[in-house]
Amino acid sequence: MNIGMLWFDNTPRDLTVKIRQAAEYYQKKYGKHPNLCFVHPSMLSGEIPKLQDIQVRTAPTVLPGHFWLGVENQPEGQLTPS
Repeated sequence: MNIGMLWFDNTPRDLTVKIRQAAEYYQKKYGKHPNLCFVHPSMLSGEIPKLQDIQVRTAPTVLPGHFWLGVENQPEGQLTPS
């Protein structure tokens, strides 16, 4: 992912709810659904949340309370399904 949207949410809600809300905003703003979200490792309480359509990964460069959402780049030569 080269370009993404940075989202901040420090409310006490569940992490998956926060990611879903950020994804809905991303969809409305950019017209495309994100499939990748980076969060700070400290935001996880054990396991990485499993979302059906968004892969969640940790990145220490993303500040706590922030979410970096976007669309994962396809490796060169890989076709996207029609």
